Amino acid sequence: MEIPLNAQVECTDGVCGHSVYVLINPIIDQVTFLIVKEDTPPNTEYMVPVEFVAETIVNTIRLSCDLARLRTMDPFVQTEFIQEKALDYAGYGGGISGMGSFYYMPYITSEVSVQVPVEHQQIPLGELAVHRGTRVEATDGHVGHVDEFVVNKVDGSITHLVMREGHLWGQKDVIIPLSALGETHEDTVFLNLDKQQIESLPAFPVSRRWS
Repeated sequence: MEIPLNAQVECTDGVCGHSVYVLINPIIDQVTFLIVKEDTPPNTEYMVPVEFVAETIVNTIRLSCDLARLRTMDPFVQTEFIQEKALDYAGYGGGISGMGSFYYMPYITSEVSVQVPVEHQQIPLGELAVHRGTRVEATDGHVGHVDEFVVNKVDGSITHLVMREGHLWGQKDVIIPLSALGETHEDTVFLNLDKQQIESLPAFPVSRRWS
């Protein structure tokens, strides 16, 4: 089963958003969650356990739950408010005229405490969030970007990485077997292959609607 990124996501009762990340446990090479972002405000991103992925087609992921169930799942991004100090300004009583306008010189009256929103991605300890476009490196340099993952539907284990390479006028997707995956960091997937070995892997032209 393929898990495309930046693809339309459907619940059992209608379109619910699009896929933006997959969460991966790099120790067991398993996809644990699909992150689904709603297309309507407030555009909440939900953490959908991979077992809720019923099927995928070329540019669509279908979930086995309805919209109401989706909205009970944990949000991927949580916002907390922290207290910070800020300077409170007021206008200077006299005012200055210049360049055809009259304005007041500000002066500081006091420090005030304000609440500043800070957003955090809720990534489980030891796991990684990978999005479409994550950089892919061969042993001898950059070779492409993550397009999607192929996983075992039974247990969510990754079987292949689908990598996009080439320029806009000649893009192709290359199928990378799990055995070729090395370390995975937040912004880069490393392969145990060099560029020449990658060129010999199966490839097909990119022709998706969301390419």
